[in-house]
Amino acid sequence: MDLTLKIWRQASANAKGEFVNYPIKNIAKESSFLEMLDILNEELVTKGEEPVAFDHDCREGICGACSLYINGRPHGPDRGITTCQMHMRNFKDGETIVIEPWRAKPFPVIKDLMVDRTAFDLIIQAGGYVSVRTGSVPDANAILIQRHDAEQAMDAASCIGCGACVAACKNASAMLFVSAKVSQFALLPQGRIEAKERVQKMVAKMDELGFGNCTNTYACEAECPKEISVSHIARMNREFLSAKITAQKD
Repeated sequence: MDLTLKIWRQASANAKGEFVNYPIKNIAKESSFLEMLDILNEELVTKGEEPVAFDHDCREGICGACSLYINGRPHGPDRGITTCQMHMRNFKDGETIVIEPWRAKPFPVIKDLMVDRTAFDLIIQAGGYVSVRTGSVPDANAILIQRHDAEQAMDAASCIGCGACVAACKNASAMLFVSAKVSQFALLPQGRIEAKERVQKMVAKMDELGFGNCTNTYACEAECPKEISVSHIARMNREFLSAKITAQKD
């Protein structure tokens, strides 16, 4: 395959960025998207040019580091996958592929296609954990949990924090990410002890960091590589309202 890559280049957070076109030839359809970028960078280095900076780590769809905006969609044109799981057979010979970093104020560009997602870490630090002692590891059936609740908690916990939900949202809302992290604990007895404090702290931190409001367009669910449901947002809203009402009574 012969392609033209239209890539966002930005030397630093404070530098002015621009799109630069790079022709690339003889790319195998079986190559992954990141392997294709590796080939491009090898060519650039050989020419004595600066390689394109982009995040990557596990390349197995687990870490969420490979966050790219490809042809107007987070992680590219396929569904339920990360960028590293995207293969070049999803594109046509001769096509121009536009590659950008996440576009959200809370995710400032570091360089080229790399953005700073520290905001997500700060939200987790605000309350996305269980700090109280819950005892030693129990036997498998010692704490009975409804199957539906267990499966919902596992689905929420599958969030890899890639930021695709924020990138897809016209308001750069982090509601799907935060709600997934709230749900994975809210559905289990170990997480109920701190439930009211958790949801209030995480929502407050999300607002403080400048993420936008949810407008229920479901773009976040459509672009989530783990296909996390927006039903978790509804659960988080119920948790938040319940915590507020309880606080007022107290």
